[in-house]
Amino acid sequence: MSVSTCPSESSSLLDATDRAIVLATRAGLPLVPDPWGAVGRPLGLGAEEVRARLARMQEVGIVRRVAAVPNHYRLGYVANGMTVWDVDDAQIDRLGREVATLPGVSHCYRRPRHLPDWPYNLFAMLHGHTREEVERQAEALRALLGEACRDHRILYSSRILKKTGLRLAGRPGAGRKPEPRR
Repeated sequence: MSVSTCPSESSSLLDATDRAIVLATRAGLPLVPDPWGAVGRPLGLGAEEVRARLARMQEVGIVRRVAAVPNHYRLGYVANGMTVWDVDDAQIDRLGREVATLPGVSHCYRRPRHLPDWPYNLFAMLHGHTREEVERQAEALRALLGEACRDHRILYSSRILKKTGLRLAGRPGAGRKPEPRR
């Protein structure tokens, strides 16, 4: 599991305990029955407080999401393709929500076009055991988009990029743990 933060001035909203939680989760959550408790114990916090603090950080935009980050290659998904789509702007919001629910889609988002060289405005990451499997998924996605889709491409991954957890800008005392609560 991973906690992902938004890089912004919002980190100034963190108190020492929040910073300690962020630092404790930057390499991911422990894969144990009670990950929140495992994060909180060394900080003198209970699982519910850790969960509540992360929820607050998410509400104010400091934490973007808490999610599983699988290594697709280790799971056998060696064909990973970012599909890019030129979709009618009037329909992209509705269609993007539908695309995001499809099996095999791990990421789906809208991005600005960069005409004339890059007409694509909808991106969807597809995962398969083979390129043929990814291409079948892309065909299903193309059928869903229908007449709203003018063009698309599949950009296959050529290497694994280092996946990192959240990071905070260094500040004096940033790495110190807060005093345990009594």
